[in-house]
Amino acid sequence: ASKQITLLYAHYDPVANLYTFSSCIGKISPYENTLLDLPTGLVSFLMDQHEPRTPAIAVASGPFIYVYKNLRPYFKFTLPPLEVNALEQDVWNQAREDMIDPLSLKEMLEGIRDKADVPLSVRSLRFLMLDPQDTEAFVNLHKAQPIRRQTVITCIGTLKKNMADEDAVSCLVIGTESKDVYILDPEAFTILSKMSVPSAPTQMDVTGQFDVEFRITVACRNGNIYILRRDSPKPKYCIELSSHPVGLVRMGKSVVVGCAQETLQGFTQKGKKLWTACLPAPVTTMGVMDLPTRGFQAVLVGLANCEVHLYRDKNLISTIKTPDVVTSICFGRYGREDGTLIMTTKGGGLIVKILKRTAVFDDRDSAPGPPLAQSIRLNIPKKTKLYVDQTMRERENAVAMHRAFQMDLSRLRLAAARAYVKALESSLTPMSSSLSEPLKMNAVVQGLGPSFKLTLNIQNTAACRPVMHLAISFLYDESLYSMRTAFFKIPLLVPGLNYPIDTFVECLSDKGISDIIKVFVLREGKSAPLLTAHINMPVSEGLALN
Repeated sequence: ASKQITLLYAHYDPVANLYTFSSCIGKISPYENTLLDLPTGLVSFLMDQHEPRTPAIAVASGPFIYVYKNLRPYFKFTLPPLEVNALEQDVWNQAREDMIDPLSLKEMLEGIRDKADVPLSVRSLRFLMLDPQDTEAFVNLHKAQPIRRQTVITCIGTLKKNMADEDAVSCLVIGTESKDVYILDPEAFTILSKMSVPSAPTQMDVTGQFDVEFRITVACRNGNIYILRRDSPKPKYCIELSSHPVGLVRMGKSVVVGCAQETLQGFTQKGKKLWTACLPAPVTTMGVMDLPTRGFQAVLVGLANCEVHLYRDKNLISTIKTPDVVTSICFGRYGREDGTLIMTTKGGGLIVKILKRTAVFDDRDSAPGPPLAQSIRLNIPKKTKLYVDQTMRERENAVAMHRAFQMDLSRLRLAAARAYVKALESSLTPMSSSLSEPLKMNAVVQGLGPSFKLTLNIQNTAACRPVMHLAISFLYDESLYSMRTAFFKIPLLVPGLNYPIDTFVECLSDKGISDIIKVFVLREGKSAPLLTAHINMPVSEGLALN
C-alpha cells in the first residue's frame, strides 16, 4: 500500500484564470508583460557573474526568445532563417519580372513542392492554397518582397556552462520545428552548438555542463526519444516507445517517460528499459519533487482523474487529490519554503501546497537492492561423507575426467553433424538456418507421369514479423524434365499461415529413370539461398507427347 506524504494547503483560487502547462511555469514574479504570440516555454537562468546574482527569465514564443532581467525587457533573440529553395527563389524572380503568369507560377511551385528536398516557404504554401481568382492580387502584393523561411521554437531548457553549482551560469537550449536543437551563449546569445534530430522536438531534459559533458534527452513528435551528447551533431541513442510520450523528466541517472497508453516507463541514460508502471488514468503533466537537503527525489504525475501521484521508480508512494484536473505542476523553493508545490488546473485555478516540515519519507519498499528476505540464512545441511569423497575423487582424477568429457563432447558434435547431413540429403521438412528469416517448407509431388504436379508449402515461423521480397528458383536436368514456370516471386508471408505454391513438371525420358529437383528460396537481390530442398521425383509411368 502507498504511504501518504503530508502537504498543507497554502492557497487555492479556482478562478485565477491561469491556463498554462508545466513548460511555461517558472519563478513567479509580481509583474506581467504582453507577448505577441503564445509562449511555448519559460525558464529562469543566471546569465553572468555580476552582483547581485539575479536570475533572468527567458520566454520562448514563435521564432523569438524574450529575455527579462530585473523585471524589465532585456534582450530579444531571433532564430536564424532557414535555407530557401533555389528553384522557388528563381520562380518568384521570374514572377517579379512579369516573365510568367500566376497560373504558370502555381504549376511550377506545385512541381517544386512534390520533388524538392528543401520545403517551400510560407508565402508559396499560402499561394498554392488560394482560389484562382485571388492569385493575381497575391502575386502583385508579394512578388517584390524577399523570400524568407522562418522556423519556431517548440521547447526550451537550460544547461550549466562550466560548473554544476546551483547558482552557476547557464546556457539556453532550444528545440525548433525544423528538427534542430540549439545551445546559446548566455551573455552574447550566439549559437554555441547546433544538433539535429529526426523529428520535431516537443519536450526535453538537459543535464551536465557545456564545457565538460552533457546529455540532452529529447522527446520528438514521431513518438521516439533521442539522447544527444557533446561533440555529436546527431543522436547517440534512441528510445522507441509503443505510444507517444506526453511527459519527460530525469530522476538521477534514469529517464522517466509518461506515455499516452496510461503507463509510466523508466529507462537508463543509454535507452535500456528498466521498468513499467500502469496508471489508472491518462497523464496530463509531469514534474520532479527534488529535496536535496533530505536526499529525496521522486516523480510527480498529474492524471486526468483529478489525482497527482508521487512515484519513486515504479513504486507509488503517495496520492494527492485535487478539485480539478491538473494541467501544470512545479515543485521547488518559494519564499522561505523549500518544499512548495504549485499546480494549475484545467479550469484556470491555482493550487499552492507546502510540504510539512516534519514529513517523514519512508521508502523502504522502493529502496534499490535485494529484498530483505535474502538476508535470512538458509538451513543448509552439513556436508556428507559421500560429498567429501566425491570432491576428493574429482581432485585426484581431474585430467582423466576432463579428457573423458572432451571425448563425449566430440562424439556428440559428430552425431549432430551426421544427423544434419542426413536431414539435408533427405530434405525432410527443410527449415531456414538463418534466425533473421525463420522459414519452413515441404514439397508434395502428385501424379503418375509423365505430368506431375509439384506443390511447395511455405510457412513463416516467426512470432509476429512478416517476411517479404522472397523468390523461388528450381534447378533440374533439362534433358529429363521441363517446367512451365521455374521461377516464382513469393508474396508477403504472414506468421503462422501456410502458403501453397503449385507448378507442373513434365518428364521427357522414356527410359524409366528419375532424378532430383533442387529448390532454392532466395531474397531478391541476393545470391546466397536462405533455404534449400531436394525433391526426389518418382519414375514416370508414361512418356510425354511432343
